Amino acid sequence: MSSAPGTTFNYQIEETKDERDFPTTTIKCRGKLISENTDEIRKLVQPLIQQGGRRIVLDFTDLEYLDSSGLGAIVGLKVSQLNRGLCLLELVNLTPRVKKLLTITNLLQLFSS
Repeated sequence: MSSAPGTTFNYQIEETKDERDFPTTTIKCRGKLISENTDEIRKLVQPLIQQGGRRIVLDFTDLEYLDSSGLGAIVGLKVSQLNRGLCLLELVNLTPRVKKLLTITNLLQLFSS
């Protein structure tokens, strides 16, 4: 689950059900989501999108850094989710830095839908 030194990205997966008994997969992201490790998040989330029938939550509480490649990866996953229409993909607990990046790039609203 880790990449080159200084580019560590880790995650923890929780499977639960929400208040409406809808299956929810929460992925708690830690470290840095950058060009060297964006494939990890894609390989993890894309099959869940294809499977459908669930809510996918990316929890960024402990995400230290997100570069343009990381941003591109999560936008690509959101576009896949919207095109497929079989599940929900949400970002929660955004750090101020990540929230600012999404605001500056006019992407915050995309992840609010």
